[in-house]
Amino acid sequence: MTPEISNKMASLHGSMIRELFKLGADPSVISFGGGNPSAETFPVKEIEEIAAKVLTDNPVSVLQYGLTEGYTPLRDTLKKYLAEKEGFDFNKNELFIVSGGQQGADLTTKVLVNEGDVVLTEEPAFVGCLNTFRSYGAKLVGIPMQQDGMDTAALESTLAKLSEAGEKVRFLYTIPSFQNPTGITTTESKRQEVYRIAKEYDIMILEDNPYGELRFAGKNVPTIKSMDTDGRVLYCGSFSKTMAPAFRIGFLVFDKSLTSPLNVAKQCTDVHSNVLFQYICNEYMTKYDWNAHLENSRKVYRHKASLMLENMKLHFHPDVTFGSPEGGLFVMAFLPGGMDSYPFVREAINRGVLCVPGSAFLADPAGHSNGFRLNYSSPTDEKIVKGIEILGKLTYEWIEKH
Repeated sequence: MTPEISNKMASLHGSMIRELFKLGADPSVISFGGGNPSAETFPVKEIEEIAAKVLTDNPVSVLQYGLTEGYTPLRDTLKKYLAEKEGFDFNKNELFIVSGGQQGADLTTKVLVNEGDVVLTEEPAFVGCLNTFRSYGAKLVGIPMQQDGMDTAALESTLAKLSEAGEKVRFLYTIPSFQNPTGITTTESKRQEVYRIAKEYDIMILEDNPYGELRFAGKNVPTIKSMDTDGRVLYCGSFSKTMAPAFRIGFLVFDKSLTSPLNVAKQCTDVHSNVLFQYICNEYMTKYDWNAHLENSRKVYRHKASLMLENMKLHFHPDVTFGSPEGGLFVMAFLPGGMDSYPFVREAINRGVLCVPGSAFLADPAGHSNGFRLNYSSPTDEKIVKGIEILGKLTYEWIEKH
């Protein structure tokens, strides 16, 4: 028997990044393609200590079923932390633990989006969430990115056109800090403008902030959620980049009116997130030096980003443009306008260097982009230097040839 695949899944294609990631497993390939945090930032010794103690003293507490909304001590710790650091009001908001930031996007879409509804997204944007939105039958509409964040004029004109056409826009997806894939940080004034526009057109915002704790340059910028006065912003965070991605522990902050539907949606998906890893996260945040751990991670990424950017400036063709990320794991470079980066990336792979074409991050998967994303968190210093030198030589050959 050949099973018939549902319409929703038949139209989806696997993430280009995940497919390219398989090529990056080849030890002879220098991979700038993944989004892995640096393994040297994992607090392995502390994780071992915490796990060993609880599995010796009280194993049932972390091996039995848990609450759908999350391990209560971790929820309380995060509420206190986010109230102090970001100014979130938990008299009006609730917080659930989710199985990685990706599930935060999935549950948001499951609860808010009907098939055929529009989801607005920065363009380019994180492909994992784009595929989540597609899986629920959403129509994706991209809003171009500028060097200081989303093009808010384009956002407003797009919403006006969609409203006139009678389209139902459910929410806007944004990564305002150290955006994946561009590395861009949205300015405070633009965040305020995004919120104003969302309020004017009465749409929700999904603010994804997996890299927010990894600022290694510049000044902190208030979250959009901290500006939220009417419960329209859902805020998603993650321990994947600050503890370990295998934990699959994230959190979702939202207006209390969404508590019941999000609870039911999560019960239908996985019942609850991993209790042992929730316990480890809470113990680490409350009994170890969380801030020192974050600062060590920032130090690692500050060095790696600086090394990559210095070598890009040294080796890339002057017509290749790129920004200077203030945090996170990525920088995006752009070939001259009109060029398609996909064949460039394929040739780079032939030469032993893996990066990701910008087309992987578009609302329209058939679109073209002149950008290519580079990850600096995973490769060693030696591989960063060697890989950028190879890419740099290719940029000169490519631009002169094309």
